[in-house]
Amino acid sequence: MAKEGIKMIYGKNFIFPHIRILYPTAPLIPYTPSAGCLRHVWFNRHSISLAAPEDLTTIEPIAEEINKLIDKEVKEGIDVKRIILGGFSMGSSLAMQMGYRFRRDIGGVFVLSSFLNQYSKVYEVLDSSLDSDHPPLFMCHGEKDDVVPYTWGERTFEELRKRGVKGEFHSFSNLYHNISKEELVMLKEWILKQLPDD
Repeated sequence: MAKEGIKMIYGKNFIFPHIRILYPTAPLIPYTPSAGCLRHVWFNRHSISLAAPEDLTTIEPIAEEINKLIDKEVKEGIDVKRIILGGFSMGSSLAMQMGYRFRRDIGGVFVLSSFLNQYSKVYEVLDSSLDSDHPPLFMCHGEKDDVVPYTWGERTFEELRKRGVKGEFHSFSNLYHNISKEELVMLKEWILKQLPDD
């Protein structure tokens, strides 16, 4: 979720007196849905489809890089339970991979206009886990999304919920594949609820 995009939609920067926000940039890699052209994306997709298999060969290396960012914050004194991951679209997909597969010790996950593939490795990991303490989830999706259909986001939330993930799902009747000010206001309130000022 780009800092500039938030300011343009929200009218100001996302600022908290007691929370530091990091805006990492996705790497430049060949992206199959763009005919293999280089794109700033977090991982490759074989196609933008619910039924497509995940490209684990690109998800797992980027997960290692995000792990390094998390470990750096923890080393600097941040409680891992006070780290929330999230983003928009593909950034949200990566946040779900991290929070429910690679780093289930973090404090929360937020997802804006995104989904997990039908047979996601995330579901497999959750199905085999004996741990029921999952990061809380905040999810928003526009009902008019013409890139990631609303039903994909709704299905993802239900699949995670069935596996013990607790959270909230908010739909927006007139929202396409964009971020709205209303959801950013709700997101900020949710973040403050997860990370109160000590």
